[in-house]
Amino acid sequence: MPIKILVTGSNGLLGQKLSDLIIANPAYELIASSKGKNRYPQTEGYVYEELDITNYNDLERLIQKHRPDAVIHTAAMTNVDQCESEMEACRKLNVEAVEHLIKLAAIHPFYLVHLSTDFIFDGTTGPYKEDDLPNPLSYYGHSKNDAEQLLLASSIQYSILRTIIVYGVAAEMSRSNIVLWAKGALEKGSPIKVVNDQFRMPTLAEDLALACILAIEKKTQGIYHISGKDYMSVIEMVKRIAAFFKLDDSIIEETDSSTLNQAAKRPPRTGFVLDKAINELGYAPHSFEEGLAIVQKQLEDK
Repeated sequence: MPIKILVTGSNGLLGQKLSDLIIANPAYELIASSKGKNRYPQTEGYVYEELDITNYNDLERLIQKHRPDAVIHTAAMTNVDQCESEMEACRKLNVEAVEHLIKLAAIHPFYLVHLSTDFIFDGTTGPYKEDDLPNPLSYYGHSKNDAEQLLLASSIQYSILRTIIVYGVAAEMSRSNIVLWAKGALEKGSPIKVVNDQFRMPTLAEDLALACILAIEKKTQGIYHISGKDYMSVIEMVKRIAAFFKLDDSIIEETDSSTLNQAAKRPPRTGFVLDKAINELGYAPHSFEEGLAIVQKQLEDK
């Protein structure tokens, strides 16, 4: 019998990359779910269910109907400034939905892969290991940390995969990402302001999707750090995007975070120590330039 995998937030970038992987493997069966109509271009070989994951009854009906062996929970409010201004909506999606999943996993046992973030850290001592203490600076970070704490206190089977700046190409994307944003702006010749005081490890969406599948295959328990392997400032990231796509980087204006007047505070230095994921999951991330080459090919093939 194939392993049934339910993906929440299947219309998103990670959700679509997971759909690609699951559909391609005859050992798996995909139940894709998201709010609204299906935006994934492939229409056959899986089931799509509209789902408001904040509605417990809707989620319970879906779980009872399909009885998944595993759930990969990618649905979340990830716009950090929006979370600051819409705290109730953020809490519903980022915390209460996880409460629902934990409750249902106790009734209809399934293995839960939950996606979390580097923003649970304050960015003073990065790169971080899995057991470093969280200290979020934003409401978004608090909401994701609260969800983690619920899982840590539960008795269900789960893995928490924390990640950083996910980039890639998907169909009808509702949100852009740093690679597509920088490439698009530089191609138009639009001057862009980019911060020089934030350091990250950008993550190719395909790498993160594969890590989710590896967690299911190995039935790991606990927290794993999943990101790209290149640690760099955001300004370096954008300059490397410009260099890769042979675009003029003279229109990139260097600035620092204090000039942006963003509603939510960002951690200055995150980044992850990846040893645990490499050793226990067999995780093998692409370099940033390898990731950009994959993005370039997908854009050419569209």
